[in-house]
Amino acid sequence: MISPFSNIEGKNKEKLLKELDAITVNIKKNVDISYLLNEKNSIAILIKGYIEITKENEDASITIIDDIEENDVISSSTMYIRNNEYNIKTKEECTLIIIDIESIKRLSINPKRYYNNFLMNLFLINNEKIKKRNERIEILTKKTIRNKLLEYFRIESNKTGSKYIYLPSTFINLAEYLAIDRSAMSRELKLLKDEGFIEIKDKRITLLYR
Repeated sequence: MISPFSNIEGKNKEKLLKELDAITVNIKKNVDISYLLNEKNSIAILIKGYIEITKENEDASITIIDDIEENDVISSSTMYIRNNEYNIKTKEECTLIIIDIESIKRLSINPKRYYNNFLMNLFLINNEKIKKRNERIEILTKKTIRNKLLEYFRIESNKTGSKYIYLPSTFINLAEYLAIDRSAMSRELKLLKDEGFIEIKDKRITLLYR
């Protein structure tokens, strides 16, 4: 995955962060960090760790709205961040760089190459996030649990060209990501396995129907 600081040398990165008045913060595991983005119009760059944006449903179940990995960016302009129904929680110890968007605007006419590289990297990261959300929409529009699972397998397999799919976390998280009941998903996975569509070993799923 591209980093916001790709093609920016170490010294130029330090200059850039200083010019942007960037603040580096370290956050412990299982901390809701919504306050960091609600306080002002800003972006957060995840340097280390893993973050989940989730929504609690009326039946107390949890749906994963987005997962934030290293070098990804969260923006306070995203509407759901300002909704109390959503949580932005660290799943590991995290290091983030917080930048006021006004600082980015202020340097928008900066002629230095490293600044232009930074803006281009943000643009590419945003495009990647749009792609991921479109993939999620494709999955969630499937009407049955089986079709949601098969669409998820298809997307992940196409990314690597492999019949092996490695879950990034747990089957609980997969159910939350697919917005389906965990028990119903487990039953469907067992059926797919019994019918010879897949094999399951720990977090690895092998596709047998490709």
